[in-house]
Amino acid sequence: MHLVVRTKFTMSEDHIDQILSLKTWAIVGLSNNSQRPAFGVSALLQQKGHRIIPVHPKAESVHGEKGYASLTDIDFPIDVVDIFVNSSLAGAVVDEAISIGAKAVWLQLEVIDQIAVDRAKNAGLMAVMNRCPAIEYKKRAL
Repeated sequence: MHLVVRTKFTMSEDHIDQILSLKTWAIVGLSNNSQRPAFGVSALLQQKGHRIIPVHPKAESVHGEKGYASLTDIDFPIDVVDIFVNSSLAGAVVDEAISIGAKAVWLQLEVIDQIAVDRAKNAGLMAVMNRCPAIEYKKRAL
């Protein structure tokens, strides 16, 4: 039996500010379903000057941006991978984010995978878990 050691995940407000300053965000789980949280959060990110890249199996264009079926289909650099999928799927998305050279991963509210976050941090990525960039922007009044 293997023992899994989990480190305590900490993030400072400065850490979050650094990620919010990054410009190109791939939004994994973003579709044209306006009832889903990813739709509204991605619109707010655009309003704040970010380029959003929809990533969803349907590869739909959303908010005027071309959609992609996976992170590996994107042929330009991605700064942040914002993860709007079930926690059980988040680890695979984090691994893709690492493989494409993203600078950060952002696991949305209730998307929890400490082991995947640890992998991201060990690979040199910044990471946020169980937070929402829209809420962070509202707290900062930016």
